[in-house]
Amino acid sequence: MNDRPFLQYISLREDIEDYPNEYPYTVPSVKHLIEMEFHSDVTFLVGENGAGKSTLIEGIAQYLGFNPEGGTKNVQLNDDPETTSGLHNELRGSKSFAKPTDHYFLRAESFYNIATYLDEIGSKRSYGGKSLHEQSHGEAFMAVLLNRLQGNGLYLFDEPESALSPERQFTAIVAMHKLVSQNSQFIIATHSPIFLAYPHATIYQLTESGIEQLAFEETEHFKTYKMFFENHQGLMNNLLKPNT
Repeated sequence: MNDRPFLQYISLREDIEDYPNEYPYTVPSVKHLIEMEFHSDVTFLVGENGAGKSTLIEGIAQYLGFNPEGGTKNVQLNDDPETTSGLHNELRGSKSFAKPTDHYFLRAESFYNIATYLDEIGSKRSYGGKSLHEQSHGEAFMAVLLNRLQGNGLYLFDEPESALSPERQFTAIVAMHKLVSQNSQFIIATHSPIFLAYPHATIYQLTESGIEQLAFEETEHFKTYKMFFENHQGLMNNLLKPNT
């Protein structure tokens, strides 16, 4: 029996008539967050820097009970309200009657803090028996993906590609697919067209106009990379031509 999606959708609270004219409610993707439905397998959030991907993924993570730094729900790091948006307090959602048995929030920008925390509490066994600080960023990420995540889980990733070479992104996709086949759901904020190519995923592109659901080939990331690879020399010549 397929119990997913564990998280079915999220939206802003409807009973707030006027949100403050300040961050994060001035970000179009947050301001126009009427209802975002999640795929039972994989949902991607994609967009330019500043579009609100990390803000949304952080808000969703905190709404679900994660520490904003990441890790499992058991991670206990200082939760400074000065460094988080508070968006999670204004979110409402719908969840499956069935609960995931595994949870993880992987956030590239604070992964170092999580690795330090794990060393301090002596938690290495679940990550392959080796300190994450004794591995490269990419190796540490793969240690989480291959050793810590157990399936039947709800997993949130924020820009995982920042740790991975293109080849390792393919390896990560294979590992993700195995976890999906083990009744897991992923919500991922990414810039990577390699991740975005995962079959049948839902893709939300965050723009200055708000949020739109697109096919992989319709995303700006796909179009930009396609243009580059089809005429990289011409593009470079045009970008680097002397000013006249």
